[in-house]
Amino acid sequence: MKTRHHGDYHLGQVLVSNNDFLIIDFEGEPSRPLAESRRKHTPLRDVAGMLRSFSYAHGSTELRERTEPGSERLGPALGAWEQATRKAFVEAYAAAMQASGIYESFDDMRGLLQLAEMEKVLYELRYEAANRPDWMHIPVQGLLALLDGA
Repeated sequence: MKTRHHGDYHLGQVLVSNNDFLIIDFEGEPSRPLAESRRKHTPLRDVAGMLRSFSYAHGSTELRERTEPGSERLGPALGAWEQATRKAFVEAYAAAMQASGIYESFDDMRGLLQLAEMEKVLYELRYEAANRPDWMHIPVQGLLALLDGA
């Protein structure tokens, strides 16, 4: 299934207003040409983008803890939060897709989602290497988790 998608979907693109969620900034990833952003793709690319955003929330908090003296140490709680959040997000998406008849089960979309997340993490590696080398640990950890099948 292909459709128009956000193209740069992450936590920073979601606002909460009046007990509702608003998704903003539909221009797609900054380094991709506009023509590519306009192409139809699997919506799993946006799901993968949000999953990676959860990893960035985790990783950026760890980075802050390492660089700011006296900051609260969250350690294992961050990993548990990320895994629980990823699981809840994917389960909600899968339930919505099953209810609409698009997928029979999560297994129908698991491989495509893993591929979309791999594509996203490789994009992040290039981006961080060029712009924020101190943040490279976040996509590296994501890549290792994908390769381990986590």
